[in-house]
Amino acid sequence: MRSIVCILVLFLLSGCQTLTKFLPPEQASAQVIESGETLNELKALPTPVGKIPVSVYAFRDQTGQYKPSAGASSFSTAVTQGATSILVQTLAETDWFLPVEREGLQNILTERKIIRAANDENNDKDLPPLATARIILEGGIISYDTNNRTGGLGAEYFGLGASQLFREDQISIYMRAVDVHTGQVLLSVSTTKKVLSQEVRSGLFRYVSFRRLLEAEAGYTTNEPMFECVKQGIEKAVSELVVKGIERGVWRAKA
Repeated sequence: MRSIVCILVLFLLSGCQTLTKFLPPEQASAQVIESGETLNELKALPTPVGKIPVSVYAFRDQTGQYKPSAGASSFSTAVTQGATSILVQTLAETDWFLPVEREGLQNILTERKIIRAANDENNDKDLPPLATARIILEGGIISYDTNNRTGGLGAEYFGLGASQLFREDQISIYMRAVDVHTGQVLLSVSTTKKVLSQEVRSGLFRYVSFRRLLEAEAGYTTNEPMFECVKQGIEKAVSELVVKGIERGVWRAKA
């Protein structure tokens, strides 16, 4: 009996970083998304002379890839379709850019028509013109490569085994700044981000007596959220856009 207990203890320790990894997840309340390393790097850039009005009409997934699914067709996309919202949020977090709404432009125009109709009835002043942008940001998520690197490590002895597997995917983002007045592409940057997944498992399979079989298995997997990877890639692209613009004299920072 003591030998069985020892085997179980070894089984739990082998390939397991912490026992909490194997416990079911608990319910959690909604939280504010905290600033990551790339966003902090963006906020730490030199202060500009003035904010640059910029518009984003579309910054979408251009890969066309769907999530892999075993034995069935999947219509869920592998990459988030909300990259435009992520980019606008990133621009709003910086001191360099002043984003103006363009993705929901039709909604704004409809509301302005309603306000004008109400103003005409009340003989009030008309609305001021919409804010214009100096720069348009174009581009998108142009690549999502899966299984760029896979591997693992494992061992098994006397029915007791443990293994660790990993997979590495990669996304690539291109972004360019276009001058509204001339249509010239002022700057173009590209970033890439690895998407990591891993699986850790351990198992026990052995006869403890002639007719008694002991079998146990435990494991967990971790997958880096695609949203976080896209967010970091976009934040890094905006940061590189600012740095390259300063180097080329497209815009200036305060002395």
